[in-house]
Amino acid sequence: MSLRRSARLVSTASTESPSITPNPGLAPQKTSRKRKTQNEDAIQSPGEPEEAPSTPKRRQVKRANLPPPATPTPQAVSLIAEGALPNGTPGTSKKPRPAAVARLADPNKTNATLLSPETSRIIASKPIDAVSPSKLSRGGGPNSSINGSKITTETLLEEACAHLIKVDERMRPLIEKHRCHLFTPEGLAEKIDPFEAITSSIISQQVSGAAAKAIKGRFIALFDDDGVQNNTEKAEEDLVKGRRRFPHPSQVVATPIEKLRTAGLSQRKAEYVSGLAEKFASGELSAQLLADAPYEEILEKLIAVRGLGRWSVEMFACFALKRMDVFSLGDLGVQRGMAAFVGRDVAKLKAKGGKWKYMSEKEMEEISDRFKPYRSLFMWYMWRVEETDVSTME
Repeated sequence: MSLRRSARLVSTASTESPSITPNPGLAPQKTSRKRKTQNEDAIQSPGEPEEAPSTPKRRQVKRANLPPPATPTPQAVSLIAEGALPNGTPGTSKKPRPAAVARLADPNKTNATLLSPETSRIIASKPIDAVSPSKLSRGGGPNSSINGSKITTETLLEEACAHLIKVDERMRPLIEKHRCHLFTPEGLAEKIDPFEAITSSIISQQVSGAAAKAIKGRFIALFDDDGVQNNTEKAEEDLVKGRRRFPHPSQVVATPIEKLRTAGLSQRKAEYVSGLAEKFASGELSAQLLADAPYEEILEKLIAVRGLGRWSVEMFACFALKRMDVFSLGDLGVQRGMAAFVGRDVAKLKAKGGKWKYMSEKEMEEISDRFKPYRSLFMWYMWRVEETDVSTME
């Protein structure tokens, strides 16, 4: 029975599948080639040529002309230079401007009026009244003016501007258009707490200026004894008006990292601030050292502090210590300004080695060396060449 059924099925299949002969008058129809599945590839006959895989073409997307990268000079640098900012300028410090006191000045030394972080003792050069007239009129030395008399805080900016113009006449229109308030007698009279200035620099790293100020206010409020720990605006206002001192390094050292973080500091920044406070509390760093030490020694000691790089130390030396011969080769705003200053088309941005470059560091150094010992002022004007926003540093 089963054999007869199998025979019927075979005969039926043969009648339903007749052989089809191709018609020579009809062109073969093109069939769309479909991608073979994995099973089809597995059963591919040995004689059939293997099809090479094709890679889809990438769509060409037109790249927009991106603006040049932002300069490393942050707006938050105003926290470092709060003491140097004049009233009436948008975004400047609200600290009252002190009366200018004529003191001896030296372009190769610290010219700021410093406060000892622990004792609030004022550290500054001698007032003119305390110097004998014979020494003032005696010429020679690094702190002597062009006419041979001693340079003072009242004449420092004037002497520096005259030197820049003497070296390169192209500086004249920049100097006539922009007045650098940083080295004016009023700017040099502002009292600077170096521990506060460096702490502010650490706080401002990689955050906006508004965020940095808010964190700084909460940090100050952590050490408040008046029961207003949560009123960070009042803490900042009291600091500005002189009713409150920035925390002493010894206070910060005694505060656990976990509590410092409640001000909004990251774990790493809290460790940086605590480590900085320890160096001031132990005497390894002091306002006296920052006032007296040569610039290279200051660079060495501060770069060794965790959380501070060379650029941060250079900005601190210029805007907080008011040293006149600081120059930053790593600041893109300075680099761009110098390229424009020598007549290059800075709109044509060049990238070398994956980094934005307007001018080589070697060339920057060769040009800036001509303006010694007033490279800080030259650097300030290079920010101004391309109207780089340095209003927060004035």
